[in-house]
Amino acid sequence: MQRSKINKKILTEAIQKNIKMALQEDMGNMDLSAQLIEEKSSAKAYVKSKESALISGIPWFNGTFLMLDPKIKIKWFIKEGEIVKKNQRLCEIYGKIRPILSGERVALNFLQTLSATSTTTHQYVKAIANTHAKIFDTRKTIPGLRIAQKYAVTIGGGNNQRMGLFDQILIKENHIKSSKIIDDLLSLSLKYAKNKDVQIEVESLDQLEKAIEIGFKNILLDNFSIKSLKKAVLLNKKRAILEASGNITLKNVKKIALTGVNRISLGSLTKNIKAIDLSMKIETFKSL
Repeated sequence: MQRSKINKKILTEAIQKNIKMALQEDMGNMDLSAQLIEEKSSAKAYVKSKESALISGIPWFNGTFLMLDPKIKIKWFIKEGEIVKKNQRLCEIYGKIRPILSGERVALNFLQTLSATSTTTHQYVKAIANTHAKIFDTRKTIPGLRIAQKYAVTIGGGNNQRMGLFDQILIKENHIKSSKIIDDLLSLSLKYAKNKDVQIEVESLDQLEKAIEIGFKNILLDNFSIKSLKKAVLLNKKRAILEASGNITLKNVKKIALTGVNRISLGSLTKNIKAIDLSMKIETFKSL
């Protein structure tokens, strides 16, 4: 498992912001259903997996319940980044029944969604094991969960690309079409990038050759075939970092990695995910 490289302060702030927004969205001013239960009643609940998965999102899960009631206790039987089996008990929650019921859906949503991202990432990382390529994410994330999903990618063993438009320059096809001369575009990129990375997207071997001649050191190969990727690696002669992207699946990712590219980026790690099936059950209930 690879630990997140996201700044701890930024991560903590994102977790709190995500939870506040999710609780407000789900509860509004009051959980009307929870009001049917006696306020002083307490319970023990547990979460179990209904399928195998690589779990991530525990900080969001814990934070949801603790924001509702700081006295709630949560006992985990697994660690962040651990692979669990079907019907495995993941954790137990102890405390007042009302906050447990109110936080159930939000807490599970975070755990299911982020575990889906980390599980998918792990599948791709495992598929290209023993090659020199690495798996990277993209900006194709669920709105509002950019940091959370990028965190989950690293828990699954993947790597983070730029966090947003503010920390790296990526020159895509539409940027090139909006600029009169590509050489001028590079000059402007280097001027504003300072020490930050600059990446350009190319769609053909001719464009790749031009990008290398200009001096780009980080080049995205968009929708290249396996044959074209092999030619691109030979043409490059290790002068630039080459990243393959577009139409990548678990069926072809190993072949792509074996072409010799340095990176493989996939939007599917964060946008085409299927939530992991988890459930929470009340095990014991005590009315006071």
